[in-house]
Amino acid sequence: MAILIDQPSWLAHGTVWSHLVSDSNLDELHAFAIAADIPRRGFDLDHYDVPEARYADLVAAGALPVSFREMIVRLRSSGLRVSARERRGR
Repeated sequence: MAILIDQPSWLAHGTVWSHLVSDSNLDELHAFAIAADIPRRGFDLDHYDVPEARYADLVAAGALPVSFREMIVRLRSSGLRVSARERRGR
């Protein structure tokens, strides 16, 4: 079980963003987010969007840096991945 974070590379709203996920369950992800003071509004079905300014703090708090590709592979393996098709349907 691990909390994973990809490199900040998603530009939106005047900043660059990372994704924060769990490779095991959403309860673990939400608990980490609460402990790290990440607002619930940053949650998007299977991940939290976190600004680049928080990246180093989240790694120091225990998030494991991974590539975006590795993150997706591990998220799919966990069964937690929400596909683009599923996102459009919500």
